[in-house]
Amino acid sequence: MKIALASDHRGFEYKDLIAGYLTKIGHEAVDFGTKNGSDSVDYTDYGLLAAKAVGSGECERAILVCGTGLGMSLIANKVKGVRATVCHDLFTVEMSRRHNDANVLCLGADVVNHDLLEQKIKLFVETKFEGGRHARRVGKIMDAESS
Repeated sequence: MKIALASDHRGFEYKDLIAGYLTKIGHEAVDFGTKNGSDSVDYTDYGLLAAKAVGSGECERAILVCGTGLGMSLIANKVKGVRATVCHDLFTVEMSRRHNDANVLCLGADVVNHDLLEQKIKLFVETKFEGGRHARRVGKIMDAESS
């Protein structure tokens, strides 16, 4: 799977860890930045680039990291075709995929449990969407983009 990555300065170190783990488990990580380390940048600039890659189909999914994950989710959800969720535990990551068909995972570098990071990434890329009654609901979410 081709997965877009983006972060601001607060999520920079986690983005690099995530890229390494994705490669290790056989996925392609596409880095949309920042590449400026701890130099202050606006999360919106990088989150939008990665979200657009998902919305256009260039990438199948994205993982975005800022301080809380909240800002990244706000900007990502402005892109047509994106269903971005903030997840701080394993249960919400799993449910975001199973019930919401989330295609963008937003994480907070200031609140992420480092010990669970790889498990969260693995759940996000491996958990299948259940469809069924959930497909109807996801369809309504997608229909709201044109209203």
